[in-house]
Amino acid sequence: MHHSTEDVAERFAVEQTLLELKPRYNIAPSQPVAAVIQGESRVLQELKWGLVPSWARDPGIGNRLINARAETLADKPAFRTAFTRSRCLIPASGYFEWQRSGRLRTPMLLHRAGGEPFAIAGLYERWQTPEEGILRSCTIITTAPNEVAGGVHDRMPAILTAGGAEIWMDRELTDVDALSRVLRPYPLSDLILHPVSDRVNKAGDDDATMIDPVEPPMPEEDPQLGLGL
Repeated sequence: MHHSTEDVAERFAVEQTLLELKPRYNIAPSQPVAAVIQGESRVLQELKWGLVPSWARDPGIGNRLINARAETLADKPAFRTAFTRSRCLIPASGYFEWQRSGRLRTPMLLHRAGGEPFAIAGLYERWQTPEEGILRSCTIITTAPNEVAGGVHDRMPAILTAGGAEIWMDRELTDVDALSRVLRPYPLSDLILHPVSDRVNKAGDDDATMIDPVEPPMPEEDPQLGLGL
């Protein structure tokens, strides 16, 4: 997420900003992420990546709830309430996925060809800490991949079109079927990808070179057959 606060606010109709975005190039689960939430006004604020439901006894549950499958949101106790009451947008400049080839795992960056940010459908929760504070957290929704993402992985984030984002953020809408219809493989044809450095495997590394294209690694060879795996 390396777009500016102004870019994100304009694109997603934010009316109030509670944080100033700084360029990030390698955001990992459990770290803070920017999110757009619809209350009395549309607000850009910070949430922890890893959903902690309001009923949880231990915030450590968030480490297991970084993603939520679109197909089961209405059935899973951890997501069911937030699905109808606490939806959000997670702005992103791109996302990483790891392409497998034999034993090789190559990190790929997927992003829009024109460089514009996009919105991923998310859910958020508020959890009261033992110290009477509030932990605000979120999860990213995943769906089946489109043609581009499917060449890398069998899932992708639920990237919303502009119309889908407005439906997702409608606080009056609680119809599960209507909400589920916007959680589909990204339908536009502007998603592209390229390999990046395996430095993205280190959560502490975060600079602009993380998203630079690199030469893909050579396929591993089977020592007996001499074939790429």
